[in-house]
Amino acid sequence: MQDDASDGFILVPHLTPDGLVPFVDQVVPLLQERGVFRTDYEGTTLREHLGLAPLPTRRLEETRA
Repeated sequence: MQDDASDGFILVPHLTPDGLVPFVDQVVPLLQERGVFRTDYEGTTLREHLGLAPLPTRRLEETRA
């Protein structure tokens, strides 16, 4: 773990409309090679990707089951 590293990026597509493609094509693969950017997702939902617990079932769904 590097303590002088960045923890994220802010891309502003309306200011640099052609900047996203080079970033994705050139920077993301470098970050993946270094092991600091994922190459695959952990789960199938956004909540799972973020490491959040699943939502509780709704009472109406429980009564139908």
